[in-house]
Amino acid sequence: MLTLYDHKGAPSPRRAKMFLAEKGLEFDVVEIDLAEGEQFSEAYLQINPNATVPALKFDNGQILTDNAEITAFIEATHPNPPLLGRTPMEKARIAKANWLTEFNGLLPLANTLRNSSPDMKDRGIPGPRKVVQLPELAKRGRLRAGWFFEDLNAQLAKQDYVAGDAYSVADITATIVVDFGRWVKLYPQESHAHLLAWHKRMKARPSYHL
Repeated sequence: MLTLYDHKGAPSPRRAKMFLAEKGLEFDVVEIDLAEGEQFSEAYLQINPNATVPALKFDNGQILTDNAEITAFIEATHPNPPLLGRTPMEKARIAKANWLTEFNGLLPLANTLRNSSPDMKDRGIPGPRKVVQLPELAKRGRLRAGWFFEDLNAQLAKQDYVAGDAYSVADITATIVVDFGRWVKLYPQESHAHLLAWHKRMKARPSYHL
């Protein structure tokens, strides 16, 4: 049985949970209380020295500690349904769409939260080191996230899914971005009709509700 180290509701481990669920895999969940700093405990640092979630542990003791390696490994060992693409061109387009979603959507929102929330004092970036908040990064993050919603809406006006005509890991990442926006009171607007329609379809998938 797989074991996923999680903090319920947090964007990064939710990406892993949705990916595993879309693959039809069962897994146990161990909650790591980020608010109480459990990620910095000696016990958890033995699991993930980066002091972040998710981490995915296998029965043989091997551990993956990043969404990129979790998705790559699970896709390679459980190729159906394919979430990283079938053909070389599909794989390339999905990789690009997922990266752009991370860079233009997820990262700006993370910068907004980490550089504006009082609860994130000295947690300007993830990891075990203290990093001071930079308010200007929060302002720029909000601006970039708004642009991302606009661009994604335009993209979804031309295709059913983020990377084309099939559900992929890029849709998982984009779903996380839209929901993560609520943490900093950033939402798609009524003018983003295609984005809102897509998000409604994503919410109908069982993996959304984990």
